Amino acid sequence: MLSKDKLSRINELSKKSKEVGLNSEEKNEQQELRQQYLKAFRSSMKTTLKGVTVVDPNGNDVTPQKLKDEKKSNLH
Repeated sequence: MLSKDKLSRINELSKKSKEVGLNSEEKNEQQELRQQYLKAFRSSMKTTLKGVTVVDPNGNDVTPQKLKDEKKSNLH
């Protein structure tokens, strides 16, 4: 995940944007930080999903095949 400093800076820029606006340099910084945040979030979510097994009420494994294949490819 992103460092606390970067998350804090994202929040600062967001607050400033709502209150007084941002100059072009700050807008670029905000966009870059957002992209870093989204990349980290997606990576974390993919890792989480790779550890999930879907089971129906009858106890049958109904995990989508795509997810099963992804788990297998990470083991090798």
